[in-house]
Amino acid sequence: MFTQILVASRLGAAHALAAFMLCTAAPMAFAAATIKADSLTVGSDLTYPPYAYMDGGKPAGFDADFSRLLASKLSLAPVFVDTRFPDLILGMRARRFDTVASALYVTPERTKLIDFIPYLKTGASLLVLASSQYAPAGPEALCGKRVASIKGASWTPKLQKVSRETCQPKGQGEIKVLEFPTSPEAMMALRSQAADAMIEDAAVVHGMLAQSKDSLKVTSTSLLYPIVIGLGINKESKELQNALNGALQRARDSGEYQALLARYGLEEPSPAEVQAALAGPAR
Repeated sequence: MFTQILVASRLGAAHALAAFMLCTAAPMAFAAATIKADSLTVGSDLTYPPYAYMDGGKPAGFDADFSRLLASKLSLAPVFVDTRFPDLILGMRARRFDTVASALYVTPERTKLIDFIPYLKTGASLLVLASSQYAPAGPEALCGKRVASIKGASWTPKLQKVSRETCQPKGQGEIKVLEFPTSPEAMMALRSQAADAMIEDAAVVHGMLAQSKDSLKVTSTSLLYPIVIGLGINKESKELQNALNGALQRARDSGEYQALLARYGLEEPSPAEVQAALAGPAR
């Protein structure tokens, strides 16, 4: 009888262990697919409010909150690696981090290098000093002017195309895009009058205006180059991509994702907008 009890006890322990392994298999197996076990390492340019910035020594903004939300759904600890925007894709491809969450615009050119999980839509605005008489409504009004911008932005080649195909044939002078490592540096160029205007993401501009004490003004009359923002993922990291997509869906189902969007006054892109971003402008 004692032997039967002992065997049953061992079998019970074995079943319990098997059940435990089944319950924990997904997080444990998934953790092995990240560059740091039990963590989701996120590359982000933490100089870019309201998307990503430092507040009280901690990463803050929509992208930081969004990354924490997804990490929580995967039972992973979020780890942020502050990296300047032009180096984010290179850093991820070099396996310095698992994903990029840093207002990364989805473009056909970037999809040749990485995959995306789209989660926001936005566009660009033009702003100048409030005291300026110059008030460009759109890209064609930038001919012959100096325009400050963060380096690596998706609108730079678009402005260069306007310069090449519209400004120069009319003899109006090129659009000179002055690129800076960070948005605050581009803003400094505008404030010091080293640039005539600045082009920046509309949500970022909204935050700048709130802090500018009426020293800046938006002059563009509509959202320029509407575009979709996505998480950047290495093409070979399909397991991670599937896991993050699943985490995003669970955040939708719980309502947490929609609440986060609402808190920042942002919107989720529609499937049609995502497809348009991936395809690029009609030719």
